[in-house]
Amino acid sequence: MKVVIGQGSCGIASGAQQTAGEFERYIKEMNIRNVTIEKTGCIGACFLEPIVDIYSDEDELEGRYVNVFPEKVGEIVGTHLIGGKTAEAYLINKESEKYLNLQKRVVMRNCGQINPESIDDYIKRGGYKSAEKAVKEMQPENIIDEMEASGLRGRGGAGFPVWKKWKDTREQESDVKYVICNGDEGDPGAFIDRALLEGDPHNIIEGMIICAYAVGASSGIMYVRAEYPLAVERLEKALKQAEEKGFLGKNIFGSDFSFDITLRIGAGAFICGEETALIASLEGQQGLPKIRPPYPSKRGYWKKPTNVNNIETLANVPYIIENGGASLASMGTEKSKGTKVFALAGKAKRGGLVEVPMGTTLKEIIFDIAGGIRDGGRFKAAQVGGPSGGCIPEELLHTPVDYESITATGAIIGSGGIIVMDETTCMVDMARYFLDFTAKESCGKCNYCRIGTRRMLEILERITTGTSKDGDIEMLNELAEKVQDGSMCGLGQTAPNPVITTIRYFRNEYKDHIVDRKCTAGVCKFETAQQ
Repeated sequence: MKVVIGQGSCGIASGAQQTAGEFERYIKEMNIRNVTIEKTGCIGACFLEPIVDIYSDEDELEGRYVNVFPEKVGEIVGTHLIGGKTAEAYLINKESEKYLNLQKRVVMRNCGQINPESIDDYIKRGGYKSAEKAVKEMQPENIIDEMEASGLRGRGGAGFPVWKKWKDTREQESDVKYVICNGDEGDPGAFIDRALLEGDPHNIIEGMIICAYAVGASSGIMYVRAEYPLAVERLEKALKQAEEKGFLGKNIFGSDFSFDITLRIGAGAFICGEETALIASLEGQQGLPKIRPPYPSKRGYWKKPTNVNNIETLANVPYIIENGGASLASMGTEKSKGTKVFALAGKAKRGGLVEVPMGTTLKEIIFDIAGGIRDGGRFKAAQVGGPSGGCIPEELLHTPVDYESITATGAIIGSGGIIVMDETTCMVDMARYFLDFTAKESCGKCNYCRIGTRRMLEILERITTGTSKDGDIEMLNELAEKVQDGSMCGLGQTAPNPVITTIRYFRNEYKDHIVDRKCTAGVCKFETAQQ
């Protein structure tokens, strides 16, 4: 029998290590034999942590227990491990099961199913078979063809066709090429890359191996932010295990192909999520974006051809090679293929990670999967795409979540953050919150981004403190357009999105603040002089 305890960051924060300690104590004190305790990563249902799965000797799931805090362990041990019956009171209920059953797992197919610190667990589920197939049975051009057939677009936010990046890097003539995995996930409310690294690090490594073989690179770098210590720890173990098995290093799978991966830790600058700023950081320079072209595929790390993909993008690659590009393309919409992982936070009843086919509507994600708004609240808006995204109102809940449809609302898919808001949220204050973040994180290279976001923030601070002036809304719109048009990189160009969308869909709240000096949500505290 096997007791598997979810120990991603969300599980650990909820007390999973203490729960594991209690299981170990009871099993030892009661001399229960033939029971092992193992760890796994996050299955995405963060609202149910700590989660404990008990498997039979035949590796069949006998019971999934949720919110298993240390005081519940004794009863589960006595009832299930000793008595052979499930402890009904602590089992996952049908409503919570819907959260998982309504999803489609591609990227997260192994999360919660394997011990992320065991390469053997990964291999048992077919791990590294795709890399072996690619290296031993396929030509690089065939791999790129499969990527094109899959329709996979970059999951870091831009949505650029992955195969085009790979093909462009492949076609460059150079004695040295690089592959970089962008793990600098900096959006407030987004934790997709972190969960993938903590729950299935070998899948990312395998994706990098296939990418490197396809583009002709012999060196890879994984760039992960220092705020992810558990992800870094598990990634270090995974890299070492892959080297020991011969999946990294010289003559991989007995071929002429050699490939090494180096792990580098980023200091946490939001701008380093932009690929040229990330490359500058890797070179020991200040993380500032560069004008493109030339693109990194032609002139990247140390001026050599470099392919940069983010973690979720690379996590799709082994699946594509194993099942064929058409398999991924069968999911999603005409222009947005495959699945997308979203990080649900805010006022959703069930928060965590959700993986669904592209084209699933916001309503399906927030209400069918996440169960709607907690505490009986009413949905007001969803901030989609992180601090550079936009606020989507209730009347647009039926919007399909794909690149084109979300962009049409004024938001972006970004890295996949969805913050759900109810009527207790002030939309003006929400715009101020996100702009405060982007203004502080601006690298300062562009005048429009450095100064424009600061001026916009000052206006929002006036409005939310009751000291606004006539014409502030018009000035916000004018500044937003100039920052969008004048900024050099995508981060500056999208920084005004929260302001633009809140003015577009919630202009009445701006007017309430400016004309009536009141905050309908009761969030903003106006200065006494303006009461």
